Amino acid sequence: MRPSASLVRQLSASLRMLLVFTVALGIGYPLIVTAISQIPGLQHRADGSIITSKGKPVGSALLGQAFTDAKGNPLVQYMQSRPSADDYDPTASGASNLGPESVVDTLPNPKDKTDTGSQSLLTQVCARSLAVGTLEKVDGSRAYCTPSGVGAVLAVFYSGPGYAGHVIRAVSVNEACPAKPFISTYKGVSVGCAKYGDDYSSGKVVPVRGNAPANPAVPADAVTASGSSLDPSISVAYAKLQEPRLAAARGISVAQVKAVVDDNSTGRDLGFIGEPVVNVLKVNLALDKLYPYRK
Repeated sequence: MRPSASLVRQLSASLRMLLVFTVALGIGYPLIVTAISQIPGLQHRADGSIITSKGKPVGSALLGQAFTDAKGNPLVQYMQSRPSADDYDPTASGASNLGPESVVDTLPNPKDKTDTGSQSLLTQVCARSLAVGTLEKVDGSRAYCTPSGVGAVLAVFYSGPGYAGHVIRAVSVNEACPAKPFISTYKGVSVGCAKYGDDYSSGKVVPVRGNAPANPAVPADAVTASGSSLDPSISVAYAKLQEPRLAAARGISVAQVKAVVDDNSTGRDLGFIGEPVVNVLKVNLALDKLYPYRK
């Protein structure tokens, strides 16, 4: 059976449209966009803002990266980046999706060595603050954090229905037994450690502020990841905190490190948006060039 003339015309028109859009959108559009991206002023960003050292690419000015050893320990001779929720993986950019109410950890199963549990946002902040404080030799304490670096959070149980009546039990939910709780009593009741598998959901979640200073020595961007987890820059305050360590590691003065930091800092966008920042990779490359690290 021969196709009708009408069907042939429809198929012919469809094939012509397919060809036109294939050429226009599959070839023409990409070529136009690529040509525009190579305009002076746009080319560096379009090509990934790659930075080279001794002729080899070492990173991007727009992407953060880790400056750690094989075990994940910070290299003392390098400025450290802002934390990343995805281990600085550029193919998995994104935040942790943990919010301010994420204060209770999931404890690991003590009978399963592969189970590491999961940390709340609060515990992540506490642990990072303690680690940065140790590295930079400053007070790493923070409000609502225990001295051991986990969230200082209690599950408090009451005698009456709901949260009515008096306190009859309190558990430090982020400190697994046999750990000693960060406080011994709460409203006259002894505080116990948490046991894996126990259900504390009926208790009232009570973060305990503690006696940490109102203004922590460790800046906020040193303990929190950015929305992309790939922020290439840090605050001036965090950079300043690291200057003494960098100077000591490289055998130079703090003033010399500060000069390098200042050279690789940028002010507010358009003069009023955001805060001044310091590009970590550029600082580290400049330090390597001017003041090579020697063990």
